[in-house]
Parts: sequence; C-alpha cells; structure tokens
Amino acid sequence: MPLYKSIPVSSSILTHIWRIEETEAQLSEGIALTEHCQTRMSGMKSEMHRRGFLSIRHLMAEAGYVDHDLYYDAFGKPHLKDGKKISITHSGQFTGIIISDDQEVGIDIERQREKILRIAHKFTPIEEYRTIANTEALIRKLTAVWGCKESLYKIYAEPGLSFLHHIDISDFSLADEKTTGEILYKGKTTHYAIDFLEFEGFTCVYAVGSS
Repeated sequence: MPLYKSIPVSSSILTHIWRIEETEAQLSEGIALTEHCQTRMSGMKSEMHRRGFLSIRHLMAEAGYVDHDLYYDAFGKPHLKDGKKISITHSGQFTGIIISDDQEVGIDIERQREKILRIAHKFTPIEEYRTIANTEALIRKLTAVWGCKESLYKIYAEPGLSFLHHIDISDFSLADEKTTGEILYKGKTTHYAIDFLEFEGFTCVYAVGSS
C-alpha cells in the first residue's frame, strides 16, 4: 500500500500523503463506508475520484480512524467525532490528510500546471510577481500561493470569503518551504503558520492556526 510520505508537523499534528497506484477494487478492501459516504462515492463519475476517496480512508486508518469517525458540516468541512481537527485533499494521483489534536489545520495538494498563469489574477495581486522571469519558477510560486490560500480557506470554511480580498500570504522563497498567512474577514483577523513541499510536479501545502 503506497503511503507516500508521513510528516510529523508537531507532537500533536501529523500529515499523511498517499500515492494512488491501486485499483478501485484493491482500495475497497477492508474499507467500510457510512451510508452518506457510500452515496457520495457512488455519485462520482470519475474512477480516479473514487480511488482518491477510498485512499483517503486508508490514510485515516494510518491515523487510527475509520470512515464512521468522520462527518461533514453544512459547509462540507470534514470533522472527526472525537473532536480532533482534520483536513483532506486530492489532486491527480495524490491524496493527503492532516490531523491535529486541537489546532485548526488545512491541507491542499495541487498539480503544477501552466493554467495557473491565466487565473492568477483572480486569487493574488499578479503585479507582485513581475520580477519572476522564469516561467517554471512562476508556476511553482503561484501554485504554492494558491495552495496556501486554499488551505486557509478550508480552515475558515465560511461562504463569502475571497481568496483575493480576504486572505493574505506573506512573501516567501520556494527554498524556504514555509511562510505565514492571515485572514481578515468581517473585522476579525486570524493568523496561520504555513509549510509546503514539492514532489513529482505537485505542491503540498499545510497550514496551522495560531494557538
């Protein structure tokens, strides 16, 4: 079973990443889904999405959980019944989860694609990146910024929150593999520590709320 990577973020926070190589039938072995999640998976037309859905349950098992320990709120945000915090992501052949004892957490995996150059203005002030002349480096940087904002959005999970106007990511070097971010929304400011890593043309970002 290809557990790709485990990252001990702290003594109370752990991240797991899975590389999807198994068939849907292989991933189904030993996994019991709730009626809600079985309905969700049955509605997925893409086999890769179904395989990703199942691989996340294997990642949960790595952390000692089964599907019945998970539920979703009205905004689609996942929660664990024991009160610990969880965030989930899926992109291409990779899935990931982050679980925290008490701090809010968010995770996002994104494929590094040229498409991000066309949509960057929708989520970040693009003029801030004019000095990056190398297209590959620009794609990597923008993918990391998107992942940062997506991971914070998953934590906050409130309708109306704008990537462009309400989420700010401090500038960073790709070599640093970390930055900070903040959400300023409805008069309230919240701060987050953010880490990221790159592998096989993908970027994984995970964020942790301030204690």
